[in-house]
Amino acid sequence: MKIEGTGALVTGGASGLGEATVRMLVANGGKALILDRDEAKGTALAAELGDSAEFLMADVTDEASVQAAVDHAVSSFGALHIVCNFAGIATPSKTVGKEGPHSLDLFHKVIDINLVGSFNVLRLAAEKMMANDPVGDAHQRGVIINTASVAAFEGQMGQAAYSASKGGIVGMTLPVARDLGRFGIRCNTIAPGLIHTPLFNALPEEAVKSLNEQPVNPKRLGKPEEIAQTAQFIIENDYVNGETIRVDGAIRMQPR
Repeated sequence: MKIEGTGALVTGGASGLGEATVRMLVANGGKALILDRDEAKGTALAAELGDSAEFLMADVTDEASVQAAVDHAVSSFGALHIVCNFAGIATPSKTVGKEGPHSLDLFHKVIDINLVGSFNVLRLAAEKMMANDPVGDAHQRGVIINTASVAAFEGQMGQAAYSASKGGIVGMTLPVARDLGRFGIRCNTIAPGLIHTPLFNALPEEAVKSLNEQPVNPKRLGKPEEIAQTAQFIIENDYVNGETIRVDGAIRMQPR
């Protein structure tokens, strides 16, 4: 599917991986609705990108909020062709730690935002995509891209909730692709490794230097633009479907 002329919805689109993907979509002639809880960053990004981007505050776990965003995207862009789910949280906590057992409320929160939130967005978006006119020889109507993590495969200590949420995203990728295939809608997942998002800016220089050594090649943190480039590849290659793609410099995470 060509990006030019498409309408997209990007959750977590105000910063990091989502921001890089929004910029990629607009640079290739698409229009993007930025969904995020950070109003200041989302508004600023939309203003910078002009008529090709809009911002809405939204809670991905709230059905009414997401439905309103999906409806707005269709109304504003004429159709919704692309959904990229980047919204998520990572709150470390050991199964049993100094304060006792892992908070069940925290476990629910991580699962609700990362996994349930992603499914909530894609299911409502897919319904709108089904009404699109098919495009190209492959008769494509839409593309869904979810975000997992290498933690889905090699979760570290303290990542039980996070790894469970990302493992769930990997696990639902193929069934969703199978469910939606007959409508010309593809579903894929990106599993990033250590990507240099704003979260890393607070780390000491020595800690970042140590992290740079962990990937096999190249020896550095990944760039948000490299995740956006992967999203572009998925969108434009009609034969990529039901797949989880690791983008991690061949890193394999150690227990801690």
